[in-house]
Amino acid sequence: MLGEIFQYDFFRRALVAGTFLSCAAALLGLFLILRKDAMMGHGLTHIAFAGVALALLFNLAPFPVALLISALAAFLILKVRERAGLYGDTAIAILSSLGMALGIILASLSNHFNVTLLSFLFGNILAVSHFELYSSVALALIVIVSIVLFYHELLYTTFDEESARAGGLPVGFFDALLAVLTAITVVIGMKIVGLLLVSALLVIPAAAALQVSPSFRVCVFLAALFGIASTLFGIISAWIFNLPASGAIVLCAGIIFSFCFLWRHLRAS
Repeated sequence: MLGEIFQYDFFRRALVAGTFLSCAAALLGLFLILRKDAMMGHGLTHIAFAGVALALLFNLAPFPVALLISALAAFLILKVRERAGLYGDTAIAILSSLGMALGIILASLSNHFNVTLLSFLFGNILAVSHFELYSSVALALIVIVSIVLFYHELLYTTFDEESARAGGLPVGFFDALLAVLTAITVVIGMKIVGLLLVSALLVIPAAAALQVSPSFRVCVFLAALFGIASTLFGIISAWIFNLPASGAIVLCAGIIFSFCFLWRHLRAS
């Protein structure tokens, strides 16, 4: 029976951790998409992979090493974009390619192309630890509080960066805030849904919300709702049909986006 699975502690941890992670990712993804930085999460997953490989090479804890490297890379992406005069996606593409190449080399040197490394690439939400659970909850709360506190500033810098800069707002601070929170989301998500799929949670639910929302406030709410729904339905579907949970979560997000896309175009026709 479906109700029986909620009796298991590991399943409840998976639901709670996945719900909070997807909520945080969707809210951040909304701002990243509107800032034309939708590939930020994808790029940071490649760099986090290099951090994991470096940690395994020197027998260090992967989480803090990947977090430090991802956060530094997020700052570096902003600086490269600013100083080199490159578009955001170009800076992301350069650093993510270098990160993946370095990760492959380090993993080869450490002979760690094994189950340990694969667990970071593909994740295992049904094996979430208490640390990852608490990290997901803390991340979501930080993201929500940041959006509430700086809602108008983030809105202004997102839609009219030049005017915000001319008006004296610290645009660089808000860029860095979003970049660091995205890096943290990627690193926390690597053991929950995996590095290869966490970027999907940053983009797909937010993109679905943008298809059907009549206002930005509604869009913020729907992005979080779609992210949470993707996780809940994905985990339950994975349990019922014996599917990989990470893939099922992203597939559910894709189905939600497809319905929103069709709804928008049916209403327009």
